Amino acid sequence: MHALSLGTWWIHLATLCEWTLAIVLILRWGRIINQRALSWLAMSMLPNLASAMAAITWHIYDNSDALKGLVVLQAGLTMLGNCCLALAAWHLVNTEEKIS
Repeated sequence: MHALSLGTWWIHLATLCEWTLAIVLILRWGRIINQRALSWLAMSMLPNLASAMAAITWHIYDNSDALKGLVVLQAGLTMLGNCCLALAAWHLVNTEEKIS
């Protein structure tokens, strides 16, 4: 765990917590206002959360060459997550249900 400074670890972990909280809050808001498109938005955030967890796992093990596959996994999850977020945003904009 020597690869990153304490401040960088703090930012990485805080970002994971913030992203998780955002998913939970979007899900709850969607249920409160009965907007299913927000549930799709929240679920589309999960690949990016998994991507961040893969990156942190790699850093925990001092960026070990044996775990280089995590870097590839992280990149793939980021691409998948960004595509999912784009589709969820498109769905949210084009849904007939209106957000109050």
